Amino acid sequence: MDPEPSSYSLTLEPADNQRLASLCGQFDEHLRQLERRLHVEISNRGNRFHIVGIDQAPHLAGNVLQDLYDATREMPLTPERVHLYLQQAGLDVRDITPGDDEPQDMLIHTRRCTIKPRGGHQQDYIRNIIEYDVNFGIGPAGTGKTYLAVACAVQALEHETVRRLVLVRPAVEAGERLGFLPGDLTQKVDPYLRPLYDALYEMLGFERVAKLIERNIIEIAPLAFMRGRTLNDSFVILDEAQNTTTQQMKMFLTRIGFGSTAVITGDVTQIDLPGHVKSGLHHASEVLEGVSAIGFTRFDTRDVVRHPLVQKILNAYHRFEKESGQ
Repeated sequence: MDPEPSSYSLTLEPADNQRLASLCGQFDEHLRQLERRLHVEISNRGNRFHIVGIDQAPHLAGNVLQDLYDATREMPLTPERVHLYLQQAGLDVRDITPGDDEPQDMLIHTRRCTIKPRGGHQQDYIRNIIEYDVNFGIGPAGTGKTYLAVACAVQALEHETVRRLVLVRPAVEAGERLGFLPGDLTQKVDPYLRPLYDALYEMLGFERVAKLIERNIIEIAPLAFMRGRTLNDSFVILDEAQNTTTQQMKMFLTRIGFGSTAVITGDVTQIDLPGHVKSGLHHASEVLEGVSAIGFTRFDTRDVVRHPLVQKILNAYHRFEKESGQ
């Protein structure tokens, strides 16, 4: 049974319009940032704020608003300052919502469909994406890693908790070299990004996806294009991450900016890198496993949601490789 929502109201004094504007941010971006981090809904009229959430979340969010408003006496707020305050205060949704009461069915609502995670691993995956800024989804093909990540990204965009989606793949050839394919760079890499396009079309529709790409709200790009960038207020997905090198993975992870969520997906049993090159996904799972605030979800063949024969094929390969020592 879902817990009953609770609410909290407060009035911030003195009623200074300039300080209130700094507190809320442009287009209320700071309030949306607090909502996303603390799992509450905040509304206000002038200096009067009303907060709705679960258990003690509204009251704690009210304390955060008061502290941030006090801080506006000395300097204007930015998304970075709000993020750092929450980080330094150690405030997170996991600290203020009771885990035992979490609903088991977490529906993802997009413009054209509602997606329900299947099984415990998919539910854990969605929960981690909600709670952590950086997430790894590791497992065999057909377990919904990419599809669910794109669904969460689309939902975040439609709810305006992020400003843009950045969908990234390493353009690693599986037998053919990109340079020998016809067309310009975009036409060369598009086939590698097709699964991301397909998921977007299903959830948003072809025309809307085309418009969002044209406006650069959705960016689909090869991994090499990420070097030197900082991605703020973005939902970033790195797909097929098993084909990154260790240097590429480190480069990608250090692109993450304030207000962003990153999801890294891949299958370490299907690596197309040269034999002497270590997979960046495999390396990152070893290096970062114990780092707090990074989520790991590991899928297995029982989570495959494609044709039932796919699960049997994967199990057969796994048995063969185990027996042959490959």
